[in-house]
Amino acid sequence: MKIRKLTPENYAKVAALLRQAFPGSSYEGQLVDNLHKNGKEMHEWVCIHVNSVIAYIAFTKAYKQGEVCGLHLAPLAVKPEFQRQGVGSELLRFALRQEAIKQSPIFVLGAPGFYQKFGFAPCSTPVCPYAKKKEHFLSLRNNDTSKFTVGYEAEFRGKKG
Repeated sequence: MKIRKLTPENYAKVAALLRQAFPGSSYEGQLVDNLHKNGKEMHEWVCIHVNSVIAYIAFTKAYKQGEVCGLHLAPLAVKPEFQRQGVGSELLRFALRQEAIKQSPIFVLGAPGFYQKFGFAPCSTPVCPYAKKKEHFLSLRNNDTSKFTVGYEAEFRGKKG
């Protein structure tokens, strides 16, 4: 298994992976496609195994009143046949060590049991506009105690939480 920065020639493979990893949802694939089409700055990596993309992780900018205040982790996806084998954990550990990521506050809307193993903690400030269940909104290296609603890139509109 090799971890590489995502390149445009693997966009279609990532789209296929997202369809497999999130069956019944077109949201994640459409989100990534729209972010790419609109030229949004992203930090993205893939796990490659035998020339196949088996996992993907992306980070986009998080905003506080229009100013960048950190990064959003979304999505993190692993091909179903490689899930529960540590692939997603290894990709996340790798990403969190990267220069562009390692000092920044990170926000994620996801499974607390998974993300807490990596140091993420429940986040009461800022507030996530998409978190129906507040316990699913977590952060890492977030020291901001002011009350605000964290902003996402426009492509996230319609996010289900």
